[in-house]
Amino acid sequence: MDFNFYRIGLLPPYVLAEVTKLRDQARARGEDVVDFGMGNPDHETPKHIVDKLVEAAKQGKNHRYSKSVGIKGLRLAISDWYAEKYDVRIDPETEAIAVIGSKEGLSHLMLAVIDPYQKDAVLVPDPCYPIHKWAVVIAGGTAIDIPLDTTEAFLERIKARLAEKKGPKPKGLIVSFPANPSTHVCDLKFFEEVVELANRHDLWVVHDLAYADLSFDGYRAPSILQVPGAKERCVESFTLSKSYHMPGWRVGFLAGNKQIIGALARLKSYLDYGMFQPIQIAAVAALRSPPSVVEEVRQLYLERRDWLVSNLNRAGWPVEAPKATMFLWAPIPESHRAMGSLEFSKMLVREANVAVAPGIGFGDNGDGHVRFAYIENHNRIVQACRSIKHALAKTASGSAENAEQKAAALKPEKPKKPRPPKGKG
Repeated sequence: MDFNFYRIGLLPPYVLAEVTKLRDQARARGEDVVDFGMGNPDHETPKHIVDKLVEAAKQGKNHRYSKSVGIKGLRLAISDWYAEKYDVRIDPETEAIAVIGSKEGLSHLMLAVIDPYQKDAVLVPDPCYPIHKWAVVIAGGTAIDIPLDTTEAFLERIKARLAEKKGPKPKGLIVSFPANPSTHVCDLKFFEEVVELANRHDLWVVHDLAYADLSFDGYRAPSILQVPGAKERCVESFTLSKSYHMPGWRVGFLAGNKQIIGALARLKSYLDYGMFQPIQIAAVAALRSPPSVVEEVRQLYLERRDWLVSNLNRAGWPVEAPKATMFLWAPIPESHRAMGSLEFSKMLVREANVAVAPGIGFGDNGDGHVRFAYIENHNRIVQACRSIKHALAKTASGSAENAEQKAAALKPEKPKKPRPPKGKG
């Protein structure tokens, strides 16, 4: 029987799967592929966090059902985290909720706040972390892509779309700074303008602050909740995956507007009993870690950023160092840009044994880039960039020929002049 599953039909094919397949085939042949594709931290979780998990797991009282909103100790730690980091007051009872990773939290939040019968419209960046767009679609809403090439232009496009009288009136806005994949950053003034727009146009706002701690060169990522009055319309998401090397633990939180947090809490009460309680107890230990723990993580990614940027530039691939995140959003070299990000990424696997994420997987406006994740060590980065240099030189002429063929195929034919009928003219 051929089943027709409505929501599954809404989702596009997973673009990265083609690159992953080539990577796996190469590894099956015994080839050494340097993989920058997925933002999956490769270091162990700090020992004091693991020790707290083990200690809590040995206590039988922690083996029972937990709370879908998170244990009180974790919500208190979330409140303290905001107070210490941003000087923001969060009520742990009504303005904070623990989630099973930020993807789960954001996805269920969209189910809680979107009206599928009205197909509520939500503004989302393009390119963006895929769940920011597809959580809206899965929930039955309409995602309106706003191109993100610079933070300033992105804000102006949001203003222009909100001023339009045609098309669906947006109900919400999803933003994420520092941005994945594009690594764009913003200042507090940006958030002040976002909050002002939300008030004027009756919007709710979700800000994903996943890379709060991974900022470099003197830049410090702000929280949207620092803006006075932001909690009237805004919530913010954070995950422990990156700052504390805890990706597989699946623990994060949302904080902010109590009505939005309450809607998510009510929905989650029907869906889950929260995380395994020892994980929540260990998450408290993480959030209460001394600053040196996060600083060590930040320094690791800073060093890898610098190694990758310098070695790619030496390889003839000009890139600039981003101010934040654990990613490099690299424009495809001019000599190969006509290939598009998917074919270019596949070429890197075949010719250089290097895997990256094609930009098209993050939205149409990402197609001129590929994303590197800082998940390989110094020696592997040098090895990869050396291979990339040879691959770019080897394939440059072929890429140019392909570009000419594509251009010729797209060039419209000149209309033929009509011949006069025989015997006339």
